[in-house]
Amino acid sequence: MGAVGLGCMPMSWAYNTSQQRGDRSVRTVHAALDAGVQLLDTADMYGPFTNELLVGRALKGRRSEVFLSTKGGLLVGDQHIVANGRPGYVRRACDASLRRLQTDVIDLYQLHRADPEVPVEETWGAMADLVAAGKVRSLGLCAVGARASRRTGSRLHDGTIRQLERVQQVFPVSAVEAELSVWSPEALESLLPWCTARGVGLLAAMPLGNGYLTGTLTPGQGFEPDDPRARHPRFTAEMMAANQPVVSGLRRIAERHGATPAQVALAWVLRQGPHVVPVPGAKREEWAVENAGAARLELDDADLAEIAGLPRARGSWD
Repeated sequence: MGAVGLGCMPMSWAYNTSQQRGDRSVRTVHAALDAGVQLLDTADMYGPFTNELLVGRALKGRRSEVFLSTKGGLLVGDQHIVANGRPGYVRRACDASLRRLQTDVIDLYQLHRADPEVPVEETWGAMADLVAAGKVRSLGLCAVGARASRRTGSRLHDGTIRQLERVQQVFPVSAVEAELSVWSPEALESLLPWCTARGVGLLAAMPLGNGYLTGTLTPGQGFEPDDPRARHPRFTAEMMAANQPVVSGLRRIAERHGATPAQVALAWVLRQGPHVVPVPGAKREEWAVENAGAARLELDDADLAEIAGLPRARGSWD
């Protein structure tokens, strides 16, 4: 089986911000490393900047144990987020990330979003220069425009694959980060086959369905105003109730294996291929340890068939 990574974003940005605690987050990172987690994923926009500072503090004395991934290319304003792919900005952003992370090299530097005003080849060329300079070891790309294709009728990741084909001509892509979970399996259609054919890794973002697949959320419970789930079409009270059969199915499988629904959801992601690494977010030590334990859970063909037969997840767009 493969390994489970740790997404650090919820520790200081977006999800339940009133519950975020710096010292607890440092302990969570340490617990994850002790449990066998080797990949940490962050970004300069998370906070902004505070998440990288937290990760840098947590990795003091333990940097050699970690494959460290961060992202650049997005600027956060008071009420908006904009892309900046200008080569000069890319170089400055990387240097700033290195300082915050307290490291001399980033293992995977990802383009968070392409700048529509700058040819993506120019941005990628500047990122390739960072590899040549020894500041970055490899380059990755985050999937784009996830939900727009529901309205246009195109396949979910067509836009991402077009970008990948373009930047691949400039410098090799080592990894792609995209949503992949039991209730959002669309990356299996075209993006994962593209990656597999080229030996490119897939970092599976939101493998626990923004927390829904853990079975710990209650329909109608409400979310803090700055929590993205407060505006997510699958997190209305009606849709959370409608999607309970998905969680019930994961719980049935978990009970057979002496596991949790979250571990089953992560084990399913791991079964999608040797180059797939789920990167669940976690704010608490016990969650990070539980998630890491999914690497030891072996789902059999009957389990996979049962998951494949679960109802399609619904959102308020349906």
